[in-house]
Amino acid sequence: HRCDLVFMDVQMPVMDGLTATRQWRAQEQQDNRPRLPVIAMTAHVLPSDYKNCMEAGMDDYLAKPVRLEKIAAVLAKWLTGASV
Repeated sequence: HRCDLVFMDVQMPVMDGLTATRQWRAQEQQDNRPRLPVIAMTAHVLPSDYKNCMEAGMDDYLAKPVRLEKIAAVLAKWLTGASV
């Protein structure tokens, strides 16, 4: 089963979202799979935090607390044409 998009929490207890995304991207390349959109979800809002997320391979960024209109905008941006 393939998902259409992942909301990745940047701060997780065992493996942080940056490491998880790097590993995800490496596995996608190894398996020759299409790139799955990964959206950072974090309370960290400095420009350097955004940069770190993008460098880890994330595609977009949502700062917490998350607002419904921001989620809707990200979904519309990344899931255009996705089957629901």
